[in-house]
Amino acid sequence: MTVLQAVVLGIVQGLTEFLPVSSSGHLIVVPWLFGWRDLLDDPAFNKTFDVALHFGTFLSLLAYFWHDIGRLLAAWARSLASRRVATPEARLAWLVLLSTVPAGVLGLALEDFIVTALGQPWMVALLLVAFALVLLAADRLARHVRDLDALGWRGALGIGLAQALALAPGVSRSGVTMVAGLLLGLRREAAARFSFLMSIPVVGGAAAWKGLEVAREGLPAGTAVPFVIGVVSAALSGLLAIWSLLAYLRRHDFTPFVVYRLALGAGMAVVILAGLRTAGL
Repeated sequence: MTVLQAVVLGIVQGLTEFLPVSSSGHLIVVPWLFGWRDLLDDPAFNKTFDVALHFGTFLSLLAYFWHDIGRLLAAWARSLASRRVATPEARLAWLVLLSTVPAGVLGLALEDFIVTALGQPWMVALLLVAFALVLLAADRLARHVRDLDALGWRGALGIGLAQALALAPGVSRSGVTMVAGLLLGLRREAAARFSFLMSIPVVGGAAAWKGLEVAREGLPAGTAVPFVIGVVSAALSGLLAIWSLLAYLRRHDFTPFVVYRLALGAGMAVVILAGLRTAGL
């Protein structure tokens, strides 16, 4: 892996982890488009580097939401000690934890199937287009009137179940959870904020789980510098993506992301049909 590849993939991961365009899909599409066969032909290395990039985006979540995290953890601890949910912060903390369960269970159970059956460029292109239309419909039809204090446990579980769909590259974890929030009547910014909060245990847990394997086996020789650069690139671009999206959604809708997904999916289809790249990896 070169330093340039690490920078590009780190920036791609940081931006697309939080924008509703699919980070897992982009981490397949970018090496596929550029013909980086050294990455595509080494799934084990790709998996290890993916852990590093997710750790970078986890750092961006900690940096942006450190105050929220402190309040929610303190409220959650008090709730455990008192055995009751007495404050809005405690309630939100439990809802965030509840929403992470479905994707966590299914992710562990279906990891190999997801990588082998769903991680092909033609499938990514199809899902980019399909969920662009889902995002467009949800954004147009939703009421956009509720704040997070109106979210109940059924709604949180529903968002968590929706998140499980994002295990397929091309769907977008942030996108599908925001869609679920919109359909529950949440305002765009509120849907995005809950999506980001629920990603903290998901992204952190995934990075820790896979990181244990990396710690046992160690990094491939000569990759320490690209790995560090990838983590830093993902953290900085992720922080920018979180701040920008929350500010944007206070006044605007999801149309630019719908257009981008449609354009990328259609462009990939053209590349495949023209024979410039294969439909699979």
